[in-house]
Amino acid sequence: QVHLAESGGGSVQVGGSLRLSCAASDLTFSTVCMGWFRQAPGKEHEGVAVVDSRIFTNYAGSVKGRFTISKDDAKNILYLQMNGLKPEDTAVYYCAAAPRSYCYTSNYWQPGVGYWGQGTQVTVSS
Repeated sequence: QVHLAESGGGSVQVGGSLRLSCAASDLTFSTVCMGWFRQAPGKEHEGVAVVDSRIFTNYAGSVKGRFTISKDDAKNILYLQMNGLKPEDTAVYYCAAAPRSYCYTSNYWQPGVGYWGQGTQVTVSS
């Protein structure tokens, strides 16, 4: 059974950095689209960044230039390096996997599609 486990969340001040990790079991990274999503209280679920097996990446406009998604196929670990953090980045961040075609859709995918982790809290304070 596929299992995704996020780690690396925490509290930082504005302008700080965090690196999220997502360890996956029973999943072959090279065959799926992997992504990071987030949801803040009272806000809609948002796709942050995705990476395809062919090293295609895409980012939400709000994080482009500040966040970097990457993966280690040998270790089955997905990363999200977050720099220049802002208060509006505060949210629960989720790691998820879906069929590769979802990497190329405008809103990626929603909970209920593919596999999802339990989430890790990121809090940015000013």
